[in-house]
Amino acid sequence: MNLPAQRVDADGRVHVDQRAVLALALPLMANSAVQIVLSLTDMWFIGRISTRALAAVGAVQWLVIVVVLVLGGAGNAVQTLVAHSFGARRYARASQALWTALWAMACAAPLFVLVGAARHLILAPFGFDARIEGLAAAFWYPRVGGASAGAAVWALMGFFNGIGRPRITLLITLATTLTNAALNQLFIFHLGWGIAGSAWATNCAQVLGVMLGVLIFLSDHHRHHYRSHLTWRPRWRTLLAQVRLGLPMGLMPASDLLGFAIFQMMQTRLGTAGGAATQLVTILTSLAYMPGYGISSAGTTLVGQSIGAGAREWAQRVGSRVILLAALYMGAIGVLIAISGPWVLPLFTGSHDKDAVAAVALGVQLLWLAAGYQFFDGLNLGSSMCLRGAGDVRVPAALVLPVSLLLFVPLAHSLTFAPGQGWVTFLPQFGWGAVGGWVAVLVYVMVLGSTLFLRWRSRAWQAIRI
Repeated sequence: MNLPAQRVDADGRVHVDQRAVLALALPLMANSAVQIVLSLTDMWFIGRISTRALAAVGAVQWLVIVVVLVLGGAGNAVQTLVAHSFGARRYARASQALWTALWAMACAAPLFVLVGAARHLILAPFGFDARIEGLAAAFWYPRVGGASAGAAVWALMGFFNGIGRPRITLLITLATTLTNAALNQLFIFHLGWGIAGSAWATNCAQVLGVMLGVLIFLSDHHRHHYRSHLTWRPRWRTLLAQVRLGLPMGLMPASDLLGFAIFQMMQTRLGTAGGAATQLVTILTSLAYMPGYGISSAGTTLVGQSIGAGAREWAQRVGSRVILLAALYMGAIGVLIAISGPWVLPLFTGSHDKDAVAAVALGVQLLWLAAGYQFFDGLNLGSSMCLRGAGDVRVPAALVLPVSLLLFVPLAHSLTFAPGQGWVTFLPQFGWGAVGGWVAVLVYVMVLGSTLFLRWRSRAWQAIRI
């Protein structure tokens, strides 16, 4: 049987076919690169409004993704279920997994709107400057309220990635990115919607992505091969089972990002320069993170397809190769970003803004701390995505949550704030500012990446059946 990314020599020795891994990973990396362009485009447009607007969006951007991951439930499981079904040659089951996720997103849409409407209730406890909180709330409501479309796009891309067709995912992302750029200019400046216009531009672009993805999904090829036109009827028992699998898949990165969201809010509370610098560094380090995520996503597909084909030992071997690639890539790119920081960072701030110079100077320092953790973030991403492909999600989710909220958040608070600056007084407060916060990030990612890699190496996931 031909297994994913397997190559057999003339003498019968079996190897991981590096070219096959890259053939899947490179389009996924390109897709992630386009998503970087999307993030950089948003940051550039928002930076043209003001540095305060940039800090406000930075304060809530991770929290927006947390909401999507948690409420996205069934959509998180699509790539894993599709990869398993593809490996087992149960093609109609693969299309059913996507339809199930789309029904789940339709049911969850009112919840997205309610969470978006609760913007002031959610943001009030963090003690932002009143002007920054007003900008963050103006962005939060439309962005979260319409995020069910983004969750649906993720589900669609999970299907195409799961069947090994990442070029379709890339096409959807390109269409979304180009639409988002055009609508940012229209909504923010021509229509005068300001920071809320950026959120509406993203929502409208994602609706277009859903429409395009569904059209491709219902094309002749997929109708014939996957019976995509016959598996649309909702099966509520299947939906609940998919939510049970997808919820911990969402909770694992959500726990990670929740810690980062609170960390970003700490930097924004500290001042506009710290919040804006952290936002700039976060977006630039996505040059390592997003392609690393693309490589790791290939691990989800390859591990899932191998397990679906009944070859769990091969899943271990090919998954370990993907983890190594992700860690080496992210480590190398992190160093290159830090070196280029003094020339790149000023491009994303307004020269008329008095806070811009301070934000850039601080950002140059922070990039070197960010470079220090990239290798371990590669271990984190690669291991977590390969575990996801195996369906091992509950234990990793239970590991990530305490490391994020009980180690990272208290450490970041202690190292960031001086006495009297923070949210609580029972923690020691060293007052290192944004630099201290990023030292906490470095410690956290080293612990998290090492822990998840050890979970992968333990092979405990080989006993799991989904």
